[in-house]
Amino acid sequence: MFQTFDSHASPDQGPPRLAALRAKLGALGLSGFIVPRADVHQGEYVAPHDERLQWLTGFTGSAGFCIVLPDVAGVFIDGRYRTQVKAQVDLGSFTPVPWPEVKPGDWVKERLDSGRLGYDPWLHTADEIGRLETALEGTGIKLSPVSENPVDAIWLDQPAPPCGKAFVHPLDLAGESHADKRARLAAGLRTAGQRAAVVTLPDSLCWLLNLRGADVPRNPVLHGFALLCDDGTVDLFVDPAKLDDAVRAHLGAEVRVHPADGFATALTGLAGPVRVDKVTAPLAVSDILKRAGIEVVWGDDPCRLPKACKNAAEITATREAHLRDGAAMVEFLRWLDEALPRGGQSEISVVEALEGFRRATNALHDISFDTICGAGPNGAIMHYRVTEETNRPVRQDELLLVDSGAQYVDGTTDITRTVAVGDPGREARECYTRVLQGLIAISRARFPKGLPGRDIDALARFNLWVAGQDYDHGTGHGVGAFLSVHEGPQRISRVSEVPLEPGMILSNEPGYYREGAFGIRLENLIVVQEAPPLGDNRAQLAFETLTFVPFDRRLILAEELSPAERRWLDAYHAEVLQKLANRVSGATLDWLRAACAPI
Repeated sequence: MFQTFDSHASPDQGPPRLAALRAKLGALGLSGFIVPRADVHQGEYVAPHDERLQWLTGFTGSAGFCIVLPDVAGVFIDGRYRTQVKAQVDLGSFTPVPWPEVKPGDWVKERLDSGRLGYDPWLHTADEIGRLETALEGTGIKLSPVSENPVDAIWLDQPAPPCGKAFVHPLDLAGESHADKRARLAAGLRTAGQRAAVVTLPDSLCWLLNLRGADVPRNPVLHGFALLCDDGTVDLFVDPAKLDDAVRAHLGAEVRVHPADGFATALTGLAGPVRVDKVTAPLAVSDILKRAGIEVVWGDDPCRLPKACKNAAEITATREAHLRDGAAMVEFLRWLDEALPRGGQSEISVVEALEGFRRATNALHDISFDTICGAGPNGAIMHYRVTEETNRPVRQDELLLVDSGAQYVDGTTDITRTVAVGDPGREARECYTRVLQGLIAISRARFPKGLPGRDIDALARFNLWVAGQDYDHGTGHGVGAFLSVHEGPQRISRVSEVPLEPGMILSNEPGYYREGAFGIRLENLIVVQEAPPLGDNRAQLAFETLTFVPFDRRLILAEELSPAERRWLDAYHAEVLQKLANRVSGATLDWLRAACAPI
C-alpha cells in the first residue's frame, strides 16, 4: 500500500511545543514568528523534513500558516479546512483564523502593539512579505528575517531532508527535449534583456529538464534549484546522490551540476539583470542578489506557463492514463456496489480496495494524493484523510465521498465520485443533482479567448446559489503531466486572473458540504481546447473531458435536469461505455452497461 493510516496530527503535543517555541523566540528577542507550510522550493507539497506547521500545531492541511504571538497563536486556514482544523489542533492553545477573509497584517496589529515579528526568508516569497510589510506600515511592529529557523532549533527529531533518486522522463511522453525547452525559454530571456532566470519550483525544474524524482510523497518531483542562462545552459543545484549516470548522461554538457549548498553563493556571481518570480521564489533569493549589487527583475517563473500548456504528446499520453484509471475506477465502483450492502466495510477498507484495483493495472507509479474517503459526516471534511483513529464504518442510508487519483508515467489523474449507500433521502439527491448540474455547466462551457478561470467559476455554482447553497473551495485546480496533482498557475476560481489557454489541464469539481451530515463532490479532469466554429465564428475555447467514469444514477433527480443537461449526461455515459467496454472484466461490463444507460 502506498497509503498509510497512521495519524499525523498530534494535538496533545501542541501546547508544550508552542511553549518551547515561545521560549526560543524570547531568547532571540522576537515578539512573534510566522510558521508557514512551505519549504525552500516554495512548492505546494512538502517533505516530512519541512512539515513545521504540522509538527507545531497538529494541523495536516495542504495550505495555511501559524502566527505565534506572546498570548495567542493563530492558525490561518481557508474554507477547505474550517472543519478539519478544529479536530486537529488544541483549541486551548491555537486559534483557527478564517483566511483570506482575515488578513494576517490586520490580525497582528490588533494583538501586538510593537516588537519584532520574525520570519524565515527561505520559507516566504517576496510577494508575501511585501504585503505584510505594507499592512504593518506606521506601526511599532517590525518584520525581522532570521538566519536560523527557531522551529528547527527546537525540533530535535526533525526528519532529514529528502534524497530521492531522480529519473528521466522519456521524450515520447514529454513531447519536447529539454534542449529545445531550454533554448525556447532562453530566447525569451534574451528578448527581455535578462541574463538569467531563477527556477525554484520542483515541478518547474522537472518539466524544464525532463526529469522526475522522489523527494515529495505522491508527487514525482526533484528538490533542487536551477539557474537558466540566456544562452540556454542551466546550472543545476542538487544533492549529487540523487543523480545516477543515466540522469547525468541525459542532462548532457549544457546542464552543469553543482551541490545544492552552492546555490546561494552562485547567486552572487551572476551578471544581471536576473529574473525572479516574486510570487513563487523564496525572498532570500532576491535579498542575496540585491546585497550583491545584482539587478533583480520581477517576472514569472519562465517554466510555469509553458508547463501548464500541455503539448500534443502530453495530452495523448494523459488520455491513455485516464482511460486506464477509468477502468480501474469502474471495477472499484462495481465492487463497492456489491460489498456495501453486505456490510462490514469501513473507510479504510474502501481505500485499500481502490488502491488494489489501481495496482492491478500494473502501471501504478504511486497514488497522486492520499485518498479522501469520507462516509456520512466525514464527507463534509473537504480534505479528510482517514486514520486508524478516525476510521468510520460505511453505514446504510448515507453518502460515501471518494476523491482519489493516480500517478502513471503517462499522466496524473484525479477523480471524485459520491455514491449512495442504501437510501440517503430526497434532500441528498437534490443537493447531488445541483452539484452534477455545476459539473455539466463547466463541461459544456464555451467562452471567449483571454478569460481567466475567475470568469468561469460561477457557472458551476448557479444551481447551488439559487437554492441558497455554495462551497468554500475553487471549482478547479491545474493538474500536471506525471507531475503535481495541483499545478499552477491555471485555476477555475474566484481569485484566478490567469487566462485559460489551450492545453491547460484542470479539475472540474463542484461540491456541497453540510457539517455533521454529509459531503458531495463530483470531479472530472478537463483540458482546454480550441472551440469548433459556431455562430459568428468568434475565437472561443471549450473543454475536452479526460475522465470517463459513470455518475451514480441513484442520486440523480432526472426531472430537475434541463433537456440540454440530460443530453450531455446521456452522451457522456455513452462515451464512458464505448471507451471502457474493452478494458473491464465481463462482470463489470454488465454493471457498466446498467450504470451508463440513458437517464
